[in-house]
Amino acid sequence: MFPGFQIGSFFLSSYGICALIGIFTACPLAICIYKKHTGDDISMIFVFLFGAIGVFMGMHLLFGITNIQYWGILLNATNFIDFCKRFGILFGGSVFYGGLIGGLIAGGISIKVQKLPVDIATDCGAMVIPLFHGFARIGCFFGGCCYGVEWEHGVTFTNSIVESANGVPRVPIQLIEAGFEFLLFTVIFILLTKTDKLRGGLLGLYLLVYPVGRFVLEFWRGDEYRGFIFGLSTSQFISILVFVGSVVFFVLRARKNHKSEKSV
Repeated sequence: MFPGFQIGSFFLSSYGICALIGIFTACPLAICIYKKHTGDDISMIFVFLFGAIGVFMGMHLLFGITNIQYWGILLNATNFIDFCKRFGILFGGSVFYGGLIGGLIAGGISIKVQKLPVDIATDCGAMVIPLFHGFARIGCFFGGCCYGVEWEHGVTFTNSIVESANGVPRVPIQLIEAGFEFLLFTVIFILLTKTDKLRGGLLGLYLLVYPVGRFVLEFWRGDEYRGFIFGLSTSQFISILVFVGSVVFFVLRARKNHKSEKSV
């Protein structure tokens, strides 16, 4: 595919470009909708800024945790510079769920500290995640990472950043997931702008639906270097936990609404 541009000594990756497109498309849209409901836009900007910090830290931290079996290489470092290089290798990659969890924690703290209306703030945040992630997955396709299993009618990578992905036709799982994300974004956008029925529950809806899609799509991912336990990937285990947590959220939400209706 097309990993990126080489500008002098600086390499600009296709993934980075697509991720930036996703950020500068999703965040301004969410901020505009939030402002329409509250008259305030600055507060939501801070939510996304802190959320971005959480995403960055979370995605690299979880990548390092999934490679815990290799942490021993840090003990063999000959000096501080060598230690930093080894640390960068261990934590240099990224895992989406780590970024999602980190972003939700940091964004949630920002919402709480600023005392923002939780319902509309989290609903706007729920819209940002799939739109950004959809563009990012297109970047994965261009870069050749997160590739799919072998398939005779698939796409053949010739210059993937993952060498083992090259030369074999593969399921374009990145584009399939991107389409799933854009569809999920469309549903959340319509619910956010056209109705109040799920107000305050759109983030829960995303966390209910996305894990199901991710769990299924993982079976067509061919990047086995990520490691598997009992035949399931790390992302599939996390998907199960997130899905269960979302079910609990909606059960508690339904009980709360029922009690509110009875007390009226």
